[in-house]
Amino acid sequence: SFSLSRQIIKYGVISTDSLIDDLLHWKTLYIAGRLHKPVKILVQGENGKLRAALVGNLKSAVTASFLMLPESFSEEDLFLQIAGLSYAGDFRMVIGEDRSKVANIVKENVQHFRILYNNILQECPQVVYKPQQGKLEVDKSPEGQFVQLMALPRTLQQRITRLVDPPGKNRDVEEILLQVAQDPDCGSVVQQGISSIVKSSSITQTAKGIATAGLLKSLSYSTKKLQKMWKGWRMKTP
Repeated sequence: SFSLSRQIIKYGVISTDSLIDDLLHWKTLYIAGRLHKPVKILVQGENGKLRAALVGNLKSAVTASFLMLPESFSEEDLFLQIAGLSYAGDFRMVIGEDRSKVANIVKENVQHFRILYNNILQECPQVVYKPQQGKLEVDKSPEGQFVQLMALPRTLQQRITRLVDPPGKNRDVEEILLQVAQDPDCGSVVQQGISSIVKSSSITQTAKGIATAGLLKSLSYSTKKLQKMWKGWRMKTP
């Protein structure tokens, strides 16, 4: 991070290839997860692969969220689910992050979420979207869930198969996902798959943060996070 008129700004650098890889496959869900939320893109080139990957990432967020939501739900329910994907399994949400962070992100940006996801929801064949009422209905049949599971990013599919398939069985991904689609706990399995990606990524990113920013600066940042969480908890306590 650096100071601009006394404002601390966090920044990161990533290659275009690594960015596209995470957007398409959710290998770490670190950048992909941040881009599930409304962001301000300052400069965007004419890279067609990157543009397609950005849209694909949003579609994946919608698909994964559909699998974890009930048959009928509100726009706000969907946006909360989407915004929370990259925090599932993040150990920093247990120690140091304000637990109401996801709700605050959605509450302050509902209209931006609508703009970001409107076209995807309107064009998705598996959902009935009623924007005027803010309501959605999704296909929860085994067939519908199988289509959604097959559309998930590759890394998430792999994590799900590891959770479900006993060691040594070596069934193909399609066969395992067909089984998951018929499971009443399908949404929970998807949630566990996402959590396993984020957990690994959050530990790696914390280690990188200490290595690049230094131990003292990282400790100072973590202390501020804990103070923020404590303040949020006290405000909610009667």
